[in-house]
Formats: sequence, C-alpha cells, structure tokens
Amino acid sequence: MVTDPIADYLTRIRNAQMANHRIVEIPASNLKKRITEILYDKGYILKYKFEDDSKQGVIKIALKYDPATKLPVIRSLERVSRPGLRTYSKPEDFKRVKNGLGVAIISTSKGVMTDKEAKAMNVGGEVLCNIF
Repeated sequence: MVTDPIADYLTRIRNAQMANHRIVEIPASNLKKRITEILYDKGYILKYKFEDDSKQGVIKIALKYDPATKLPVIRSLERVSRPGLRTYSKPEDFKRVKNGLGVAIISTSKGVMTDKEAKAMNVGGEVLCNIF
C-alpha cells in the first residue's frame, strides 16, 4: 500500500528517466491522469495512454528526451505538499518555479491545474509538485 500516490508517481518517472527507459507504467487515478495531461500539454512528456485493466487501470507514459544530448526533458520533479505537511497557497503567493521556466501543479476547488492557470482564475489551493 502506497501512502503518498503522487510521490510514487513522480518517483516512477524520475527512476525511469535515470534508467533511460522510453515508457513507464503507473497505476491510474483521476488525479494522476490530470497531472499526466498537464505534463503532456506543457511538453514534458512525448505521449500518454490510459489503459483499463481488471483493477484500477494503468497510465503508460512515453518519456521525452532531448535528441541532441539524450538528456531527459524533465530536469527536476519535486513534491511540495506531503501527507505529513500540506502546503496551501493563495494565487498572489504562488512562487515561480525556476524563474518562470518550470511549472507548479496546484489542486484547486476548480480542479487540478498549473500555477499560471490558477492565478488567472484567481483561485488558490494545495501545491502538489514543482516540475522543471
């Protein structure tokens, strides 16, 4: 049993990149699916596929690497809010990730979105993770 599924999600991606895998499989949930969609929209992953199995389903993510240097596009995956220490923020207090080059994923009352989208909608929420 995993006590922090978001940290498990980020760790699986991080480990797959360190091992230079092309595809990583992650147990699915609605929150993980939305985070995957955000990663795809922002260009951090190549593509993804949601598959249903007899249990909870699987997310297959094709990782993206720089063609010239063969380094992963995602440089850093950092869990901000943890089960032991939740981190909430107002829209005016969102911290920029790597001087605006990265993205923070926020869980708001309007759904899971990036920090820029939450700021535009003027909603705060729980800061799930930072990606650069």
